[in-house]
Amino acid sequence: MSEKVKLQDEEIKALTVKINLLINGRKSNTSSTPSSHDIGRSNSKNLRIKTGRSSGAQDGHPGATLAMKAIPDEVIDHKPCYCSDCGTVLEQEISTVTDRRQEVVIPPVEVKYVEHREHTKTCAHCGKINKASLPQHLKAPIQYGHSVAAMAVYFSVFQYVSYKRIALLFRDIFRLPISEGTIDNMLENSMNKALPVYELIQQKLENGEVAGADESGCRIAGKKGWFHTWQNKVLTYIAASMNRGYATIEQHFPKGLPKATLVSDCWAAQLKTPALHHQLCLVHLLRELNNFIDALSCKWSEEMKLLIKDAIALKHQLKIEDYKLPNQAIANLEQRLENLLKVDYTNKHTKLQAFIKRLIKHKDSIFTFLHHYNVPADNNASESAIRNVKVKTKVSGQFRSENGAKRFAVLRSVIDTTIKNAQNVYDALFALQMVADLTPT
Repeated sequence: MSEKVKLQDEEIKALTVKINLLINGRKSNTSSTPSSHDIGRSNSKNLRIKTGRSSGAQDGHPGATLAMKAIPDEVIDHKPCYCSDCGTVLEQEISTVTDRRQEVVIPPVEVKYVEHREHTKTCAHCGKINKASLPQHLKAPIQYGHSVAAMAVYFSVFQYVSYKRIALLFRDIFRLPISEGTIDNMLENSMNKALPVYELIQQKLENGEVAGADESGCRIAGKKGWFHTWQNKVLTYIAASMNRGYATIEQHFPKGLPKATLVSDCWAAQLKTPALHHQLCLVHLLRELNNFIDALSCKWSEEMKLLIKDAIALKHQLKIEDYKLPNQAIANLEQRLENLLKVDYTNKHTKLQAFIKRLIKHKDSIFTFLHHYNVPADNNASESAIRNVKVKTKVSGQFRSENGAKRFAVLRSVIDTTIKNAQNVYDALFALQMVADLTPT
């Protein structure tokens, strides 16, 4: 074979590898790649392991059936008036209930206008005129009450409804004309009332033991913006920013998370955050390993994937008392990791080289979750916490202003924290309006 043919053969092999990486690497099942960039999406692999169970509710699931009300709010009796055989009038005959059915209906909703009247009384003893005080939140001769504002926030921030559709909903369902500008003012006032709760969420996360962090891009006022989230099982904190990097983290968590294990997707800004420990998202690592396996037929990637799956399986088996003593199974996994990271990667593809270097640099953050009971192996909860931003932008296209993005972040933080604590969202938003207005300034 001539030298020219050899060079052409090597070039063909190199281009084949590059094509495989482009095809298999531009999928949304690899980190930070939007689904709109997928090529051959039907071939993407699900990381979930098949259980063999059928879809839907499993045997033993309690279920939820619409129950009849013991004492109905209204009863409509359906009695026969004539005998169907001879036609005799049955008006005087005693009837017997043989069956009953209930239907749940929503009666027409009517708004209520509540008038507050300020009275004065003159003391008969000294003649002083005493005047009562109207509620502090009443600033105008007529205004919308707390329930209307809470509902506007509920529809906009929780249900992602546009201003125009919220106005139509109030008009058609409640017969209440509200302008889009008024809805905007309601959200602005609600954000200001929610700020103390928002700051409290930040403080509790800062002093917590575990936190997950993630970020997602969006359009803000026609420019590239970002939403960041920090969350745990009971708290969600979301921040809007025009910056994806460490400056935003430093702005919201200037002390970092000194008592926490921070779970993240290996984003440099997150790994720079001061924390007690760090944990890399293993699901993201598995996605990249799948990419290398598909594109390069890489044996090392298969071994690393098996190691990570074994580690996750062990996590599911560990009980809380297992974390208090040295564990040989964990030690064995860590030794396997050490051996895999000793590989000579100089002759491997450049992307795989970069991946291995990254693991070597952060090897102490790969199996942190095996040493702490409440630390997860993945960052899926953070992805879920930031997903609402994507849904909102799919409805509205973008946030029209930085303040509008901030408003969504503050109110959504309160809403998602409410959900995590098994509380009713509308009730919480209504209480927020009430408590804020009752708090002395």
